Amino acid sequence: MNTAENKKNAIAFYRMAYEGSPKEAIDKFCGGQYIQHNPDVANGPQGFIDYFDRMKREYPQKSIDFVRSIAEGDLVALHTHQIWPDDDQYVTMDFFRFDEKGKICEHWDSIQQIPKISANPNTMY
Repeated sequence: MNTAENKKNAIAFYRMAYEGSPKEAIDKFCGGQYIQHNPDVANGPQGFIDYFDRMKREYPQKSIDFVRSIAEGDLVALHTHQIWPDDDQYVTMDFFRFDEKGKICEHWDSIQQIPKISANPNTMY
């Protein structure tokens, strides 16, 4: 496993889909199987494409920053800061599993809205 290459590819895959090209992301970085664990997204490559196509139509002004990435074995974790319309902000943790050919084949995530008030001065990212 090339963890540095997997980190680079996970970021490129997610950025490409998030910014409006999910089919291209699947074609370039997915090996044909895409197991989805987010309950709001259908399983498989087409479920991923349909979800991000809808996000592009409904929320074209969203943005994403990749704060950090961590790789171990066949897994890559991405920590992101997302800004949606009306300054609606989220912090996400996305986990991607790569197959033996270096293609993304599975995804988990955790999403939390960034509150307006915090008990401490630290950011969530």
